[in-house]
Amino acid sequence: ILQHREIHVVMGNEACDLDSTVSALALAYFLAQTTPAPKSAFVPVLNIPRADFALRTETTFLLRDRGIPASSLIFRDEIDLGGLHHAGLLSLTLVDHHILPGADAALEEAVVEVLDHRPLERERGAPCRVTVEPVGSCATLVTERILQGPPGVLDGTTAALLHGTILLDCINLSPAAGKVTPRDVACVSLLEERFPELPARDAVFGALQAAKFDVTGLTTEQMLRKDLKVLSNDEVVIAISGVFEDLETFLLRPGLLQDLEAFCQARGYAGLVAMTVSFNQRHEPTRKLAVYSQQEPLRSTLCRALEEATAPSLLLQLLPSPWPCVAAYAQGNAVAARKKVLPILRAAL
Repeated sequence: ILQHREIHVVMGNEACDLDSTVSALALAYFLAQTTPAPKSAFVPVLNIPRADFALRTETTFLLRDRGIPASSLIFRDEIDLGGLHHAGLLSLTLVDHHILPGADAALEEAVVEVLDHRPLERERGAPCRVTVEPVGSCATLVTERILQGPPGVLDGTTAALLHGTILLDCINLSPAAGKVTPRDVACVSLLEERFPELPARDAVFGALQAAKFDVTGLTTEQMLRKDLKVLSNDEVVIAISGVFEDLETFLLRPGLLQDLEAFCQARGYAGLVAMTVSFNQRHEPTRKLAVYSQQEPLRSTLCRALEEATAPSLLLQLLPSPWPCVAAYAQGNAVAARKKVLPILRAAL
């Protein structure tokens, strides 16, 4: 069907979190409804392979809750953007990012519009339309765009997707979390005003937050891949996985050691640091760390760097580990998330 038709793709970033997904779906729907005599078919694309969709647990939850089947979505491995661009048939709108990764650099010329809430890292000349604003959620910018359009385009399903996304991104509009802006608050209020049947904020946020950290049914390999960063030097590559489960529970998973070994071997990792986080009733985090490597010198180097770090100090306490090739720690400094730990590991390498 799509062979000789111009295609206007709306696509989020490679993390393909809830914000990227809903921003792409809602904006593509809006453009399809409001563009006069469109030459193109408007297609939202989720910027991950379909096989990875199960790892985006908050997204699968919200779309299922709103009756949108996964079979109706198009994923990055199901559309040949390079081929379309080469044939001169591609227009691209970027949501929730504004710079394509190196592998997609050839598609830059196809970009006609950008909506993002990160600071602008590079200017784009006309005719590209740029909306880059410091709000808590890109879905806020999409909501503003839809509300400025013709009345009656926004439906209850799209409103619920946007409403849930802004609440999750802005930590239930909590000023203490430091993410929310007055524009995010205004959009949530406007959506609730137009669609009084939307569920209460606390219920929406609670359900999405629980779904985000729900790893039941995921294999160890999927858990390690769900939130993965990689560091390397000339000799070794190591993985740093955020794991949404208590460390003791994780270390007692059946077949864990074989799974860790297979995961690292398949991807060429010499070691892996698992950073676990679990939450109590008051949404307060408990953080723990495990360092895995079959190579004792590398394991010692990483452990020493983490134990002796001062900027910040992680306040680590050694925990018993069921495996000699895994060192386990409780992390006293619960504020030090992965962003703070990556530089320590980078320096150790």
